[in-house]
Amino acid sequence: MYPNLIMCVLAPDTIAPITAVKPKDSTTLIVEFTEAPGATHYIIRTENNYGFFREEQVNSSPAEIGSLTPYTDYTISILAANGVSRSQPSTPMEAKTVLPPVHLTASSPSNDSIIVSWDPVDNAVLYSVSLYKINSTNKITLNTTDTTLTVTDLDAGSLYIISGYAWDVEGRQGERSIYINQRTRKEGQGLLYAPGTIQYLVMSDGNLQCNTTSKNCTISPVACGETRTIQVTAVNEAGPGHPSSPLVFTAENCTLTWNLVPHADNYTAYIKMDDGIEETCNTTGNSCNFHCQCGYTYQLSVFAYNEAGRSPPGEIFNHTTLPCCPEDVSISLVSTETLEIMWAAARGAELYETRAADNSEVILCNDTAPVCALSDLTCDSSYTVVVTPCNDIRGCNRACQPHTRDTAPCAPVDLMVTQKNESCVTVSWTASNRAATYTVSAVGGDGRRTCTTDTNSCDIADLPCGSTYEVVVIAANNVSQSLPSFSVPLETAPCCPVSLTVDQVTQAMSNVTWSDARGAESYITSLTSSRGHARCHTRDSHCLMGCITCGTNYTVTMEAFSRTGHKSNCTYQGFSSSACCPSGVRLYRMANNSLRVYWRLSSNIHTYTVELVGSNANYTCSPLPGENSCDVSDVLCGDVYHVVVAPLTQEGHMVQFCPQRVYSVLYRGKRSVD
Repeated sequence: MYPNLIMCVLAPDTIAPITAVKPKDSTTLIVEFTEAPGATHYIIRTENNYGFFREEQVNSSPAEIGSLTPYTDYTISILAANGVSRSQPSTPMEAKTVLPPVHLTASSPSNDSIIVSWDPVDNAVLYSVSLYKINSTNKITLNTTDTTLTVTDLDAGSLYIISGYAWDVEGRQGERSIYINQRTRKEGQGLLYAPGTIQYLVMSDGNLQCNTTSKNCTISPVACGETRTIQVTAVNEAGPGHPSSPLVFTAENCTLTWNLVPHADNYTAYIKMDDGIEETCNTTGNSCNFHCQCGYTYQLSVFAYNEAGRSPPGEIFNHTTLPCCPEDVSISLVSTETLEIMWAAARGAELYETRAADNSEVILCNDTAPVCALSDLTCDSSYTVVVTPCNDIRGCNRACQPHTRDTAPCAPVDLMVTQKNESCVTVSWTASNRAATYTVSAVGGDGRRTCTTDTNSCDIADLPCGSTYEVVVIAANNVSQSLPSFSVPLETAPCCPVSLTVDQVTQAMSNVTWSDARGAESYITSLTSSRGHARCHTRDSHCLMGCITCGTNYTVTMEAFSRTGHKSNCTYQGFSSSACCPSGVRLYRMANNSLRVYWRLSSNIHTYTVELVGSNANYTCSPLPGENSCDVSDVLCGDVYHVVVAPLTQEGHMVQFCPQRVYSVLYRGKRSVD
């Protein structure tokens, strides 16, 4: 437990005032100040009227304050600090950030003009646009109140660098835009039509192609049962056009040929598949066509016939077609970076090669099972997945259809939480996803609070004081959601104590007590008046303050601090110290056993009361306001009285801490006063 720290000063110690605050850009201010002897670092305090409050440590002057809101008023003060303590804040200085940059676009409708346009900037009253010609010292600057500007009398075919900025109503220049380039059209530039010969390029997988100027050409060789994907592209002197939509072609007819033999009248070909189905073909020629399918081995034999009968069997020829492409291919995203590919077993396949490719990498998986997992893929990428069946005899069928699947979006990184006001924070992050929706979650003891956006920042509002949260961001698209980002802590400013009471203990000392406040670890309580102030710093819910001036109205304020330094400024009902106790109290014995009590007035507007307390009787008297004496009648002799003259509080109660005087009334007609 920390002891109470009591400080009593009439004027705070501060470092020298800030010498200058000037904007660097629309979100940054540069602070210049005089460095203090003995300081090891400095705390720059930035706040505004919308609840924004931030303290950041710097080592020297000048220093930059970044991540501010464009065109916003801020109050800046600075504290000198060392390893032991920090000074009082300097005199605050007001500063305002400038307007944000304009976002320019440009085009050249003719060979001597450029049109520059931009979106309007809030609070802008004027825009300036500057053009620089490359390899020239000429500069053109034009002003406008519109959001588009046409610049004429430019040089044809020249490259110009363009920038711009907005002006606010105070006459301050906003942040300059980024530079953009625009070239004017060349002299006489236009659309020319030059007719020429059109050539067609026919491409097929397997590096098969043919060229023609007519409407057909032949691609060879294509084996029996092969499947090919074919595209046609038209080309002329201006370059190639867009390729046609791909066409899938399967060579399902095979031709068996043989040499003619003498004395043969006709031939019979026997085509037997490895599943037992047999087909025959009778012909007088030397070839036979038959329907062949992928994934089969065919036994082929030919017999010659004449009137004498059938020839002996010839050589049996085996022909194996390419394995079939897998069907029922399904691609599942089993984690943010892993695709699981499954398919029905393909006829004729002994091995499957699964290939996934995006713009930057190729992932391969070879397995005999009809399933494959591809891991360590790039997040937020489109992968083209092809399952290629292979066997030892014919190799691989490279004509299978590709499938496209996206991976999950990338997890957001570089989370930053900025206090927007007392109950709202802005959470921002970095993400490179093509298209995603982001959900920000702040999870704390009082539940979960969320916001959703498709940009890279989001506001979480209605946060209660004195709460702590863990903030994470998750990206989602129509495929899946990302892993959660690394969490960052969020702590709101502590709550102010609901009640605070000031009780005067002595004429110069008061006891301040308050209720517990959620999230508060320490408190700085201040009683402030034009005649000085008192302050105490404690972790308790009470503190004793000295240096209280009687008869003074005080403003009661408190700063509640969390364990990480978040601060809440609390204001309470003012406190008025009691009237000062009178001085110079004198007692005089009057006739008829009466006493007259005199005192020196501390104020002419307060009411006083006199109290005599003895062992046998008590007496009181109350003069009118402004009077400084009071008579007490019928005082018993032979007793010792304690005499107190004290002012009355606003509620009419006697102040209890004024000093007593002891007075003895003797039988022999004398008095004794101590």
